[in-house]
Amino acid sequence: MSDYVPSSTSAVSTGELVSQLSEQATRLVRDEIQLAQIEMSAKAKQAGVGAGLLGAGGIIALFGLGAGIATGIIALALVMPAWLAGLIVTVFLLAVAGIAVLVGKTRVTATTPVPERAIEGTKRSVDTVKKGARDGGHH
Repeated sequence: MSDYVPSSTSAVSTGELVSQLSEQATRLVRDEIQLAQIEMSAKAKQAGVGAGLLGAGGIIALFGLGAGIATGIIALALVMPAWLAGLIVTVFLLAVAGIAVLVGKTRVTATTPVPERAIEGTKRSVDTVKKGARDGGHH
């Protein structure tokens, strides 16, 4: 409930009311924009922390992979010379990497970065418009 009670002696003109409404609407919009900026800033900080933790997790996982590879070499070194175990694991890793590169290259070259269906649809639309223009717009 409002405390404002109009009286015959203190009547506010319609122009003044519209002016007050405009000022209040402007203030409300500004306050909402400021609130949105504060909220987005907080969310951006959270996202930044999350991205940093994801990156740290990835780096730690990479170290874990290296430790696993070293463990594999050490395990092979129990049954053969250490240099041979290291060589076998190195050749194996390079072979896996080579296969991954070949498969990736094949997929990249097989993919056309052109939106073929959209282009075809646009061509059909243009042809329809041209045909309509040639026919004089008569159906």
